[in-house]
Amino acid sequence: MAASMENVEEIRNRIILGEFDIKNVHTTDYPGNYPGYDDTWDLEKFKKSFRIDIVQLDENSMEFDMVGIDASIANAFRRILLAEVPTMAIEKVFIYNNTSIVQDEVLAHRLGLIPIKADPRLFEYRNTVTGEAPAAEEEEGSEIDTIQLQLKIKCSRNPRASKDSADPRELYLNHMVYSRDIKWVPIGNQADVFAELAIGPVHDDILIAQLRPGQELDIVMYCVKGVGKDHAKFSPVATASYRLLPEIVLLEPVEGEKAERLKRCFSRGVIDLEDVKGTKAAKVVNSRLDTCSREVLRHDDLKNVVKLGRVRDHFIFTVESTGILPPDVLVTEAIKLLMAKCQRFINELGNPHS
Repeated sequence: MAASMENVEEIRNRIILGEFDIKNVHTTDYPGNYPGYDDTWDLEKFKKSFRIDIVQLDENSMEFDMVGIDASIANAFRRILLAEVPTMAIEKVFIYNNTSIVQDEVLAHRLGLIPIKADPRLFEYRNTVTGEAPAAEEEEGSEIDTIQLQLKIKCSRNPRASKDSADPRELYLNHMVYSRDIKWVPIGNQADVFAELAIGPVHDDILIAQLRPGQELDIVMYCVKGVGKDHAKFSPVATASYRLLPEIVLLEPVEGEKAERLKRCFSRGVIDLEDVKGTKAAKVVNSRLDTCSREVLRHDDLKNVVKLGRVRDHFIFTVESTGILPPDVLVTEAIKLLMAKCQRFINELGNPHS
């Protein structure tokens, strides 16, 4: 017997969290998955239901809702943010002098992972540069595809230090090497083109090495444009993740001591108590804060009065930038990349002989 239209609609739109299982787990909107229901994909319906709501935005992180899309599209945005939005990162490290206790290979690896504040949209990929160039220029790059940085520092004793002091911060000068000690060395006309941009490490307090008197570092670094799928150092985000919007429905009134226990079963702010004729009654305030722990299902007298679920096409995205580009710019760039992929696919379909 075919399910009613309301039941099929619920199956399509909700994932139900049971005590020992998860029901209605569907990851696709592909037509034909729901018998007795007309699920033909419709462009006008998609336009009407799709939306993006920005919940929180600052210079380092962003939280937004993407509603009305398939899980595959949501995951495509996540993967593009992690692996395909380009950045500038240290690729080549020339160590002319390193008398610290840190090995050259370890030091080069640490330097490569330092986020570099430089807009990658203003630079070209190294492999896209055309024309013949001298060997030295090809090695060091040019002003349109390379950023040169230098780290030159030497530790010495502090002549003004107290004789009784045992604190290295007072005894030595330049004994802590931080990312702020890395200096930008303009190539070609970069000093004029990027005069208003403070090219260099995003954070100035990243510890690189510790030195003692007589030890020094003399290093030249070259940054190039790359993507996270080639190396994690090019990834523009510290994290990019999504989760489905939780949904909590009270099937019947919950009052008194049961209401207080119900409140404790969820994260703070999900359930609140309101006064109804002198009795405390439970009310769902903000299901978005729920972590879907299913703690309430351990209580025999509560598990049948609550329905736990998640909205299948409502994705809560969290994007945390490394500081190279603002998170809203990263999301915009990810959308542009996905559009370009779709256009390439359409072009391939229209050109069967390619």
